[in-house]
Amino acid sequence: QVQLVESGGGLVQAGDSLRLSCTTSGRTFSNIAMGWFRQAPGKEREFVATISWNNIRRYADSVKGRFTISRDNTKNTVYLQMDSLKPEDTAVYYCAADRLNYRTYYPTEGDFGSWGQGTQVTVSS
Repeated sequence: QVQLVESGGGLVQAGDSLRLSCTTSGRTFSNIAMGWFRQAPGKEREFVATISWNNIRRYADSVKGRFTISRDNTKNTVYLQMDSLKPEDTAVYYCAADRLNYRTYYPTEGDFGSWGQGTQVTVSS
């Protein structure tokens, strides 16, 4: 089991930037895919971005070109750099860790077995 702790959320204005961090412990970080998901009030949780153990990235269309996912295996940390934020990006953001090591295909939400507590991002217009 992986323990995950997110940080970096806050209240910003449209057009601003934020960087979320998620530090993990409990498994070999470099072996697993990591993901960011978000849940807005009244909506279901949705995929934002994933990064595989070998740094293959995938993004939701709604954030492509504005958000960047990255990882630092020396710090057991995954990041989500969010630029040009919009009010519709307002949500609780969760990081998640893949259940498997060295997955060879894109993980979906059900493949993530460990989740952080979430960090609130609020973007005002």
